[in-house]
Amino acid sequence: MNVTGHTRSPASIRDVAAAAGVSYQTVSRVINGHPSVRPATRERVLAAIDELGFRRNTAALALASGRSRAVTVLTANTTHYGYASILQGVEEAARAASYAVGISVLESAEEAAVAAEVRRAADAGGGLIVIAYDPAGVGALAAVPAGVPVVGVVETPASPPSGDRPWVWTDDREAAYEATRHLLSLGHETVHYVAIPSSTRRTSARTSGWRQALKEAGAPQPRPVQGSWGPAGGHAAGLKLARDPAVTAILCGNDDLALGVLRALHETGRAVPDEVSVAGFDDAPPSAYLTPSLTTVRLDFTGLGRAAFALLHGVLEESAPVAPHPVSVPELVVRESSGRAPAGR
Repeated sequence: MNVTGHTRSPASIRDVAAAAGVSYQTVSRVINGHPSVRPATRERVLAAIDELGFRRNTAALALASGRSRAVTVLTANTTHYGYASILQGVEEAARAASYAVGISVLESAEEAAVAAEVRRAADAGGGLIVIAYDPAGVGALAAVPAGVPVVGVVETPASPPSGDRPWVWTDDREAAYEATRHLLSLGHETVHYVAIPSSTRRTSARTSGWRQALKEAGAPQPRPVQGSWGPAGGHAAGLKLARDPAVTAILCGNDDLALGVLRALHETGRAVPDEVSVAGFDDAPPSAYLTPSLTTVRLDFTGLGRAAFALLHGVLEESAPVAPHPVSVPELVVRESSGRAPAGR
């Protein structure tokens, strides 16, 4: 309220222009991130926006531009670490650009159900981001009608996709390759792999990277043990592997699987890392606080979500070229759960 007790009306774009000493068109360019504004002018406008508490009317903006300032994320999961972190990155980037974000959960991978969910999301207007880490997501990405702006967050492609596919991904193949090489460098004869489900029937990028490292080292290539997304799957796989005294190194497709493997090794009396080394994937926050702390590969899923929105934003605003690309370089994080191979092996 002002000193007279009346509620002050919200600041308008012209109020901001007057306070910054620029035209309202310049304020509009700053709000929309146009590159033609000089840095000093941009800072002055942003300072005026903060001082006046200006908030642009996104509904009016959508009516004026003919565009819906909203995106819908289609995903089969919202709780697993990678999925949740991607959603966080999308939301952060969208909020900064004054876009609203909706989430449409794919409850079934059945073709008709996926197609119906895609239609509902497309009919809402705006653009779509599809997390295609599972069959439902892959089906949804393929089902998006022509002409609907869409970006796919995908597994590492087997080969570089064509330029008309606006996809983003992390380099899972390289990450698994480096993690396997690390374990081999510690003197282990081979590395066993507990796999997460693949989004397609083909061999996943993580499995390919693991196998490539073994092949280059001339190491035996054991059959992958199929896990799931969560600790229960890792626990079941870990109990199976723990029965084989020749198993001294295990790479897990994600940190949740590694958690289950660690529990199974503890239950069967196989000491980590003295008898068996374990490495995970993703560097989920609890990984550093397990006992022993987990060696893993850090992937920037939040950055991946931001990159997905940035790519879609470029399509919606017609302000940036569209090209598929990997996001960030995986980083091996060595902790207590990996060590030298047992003596005599």
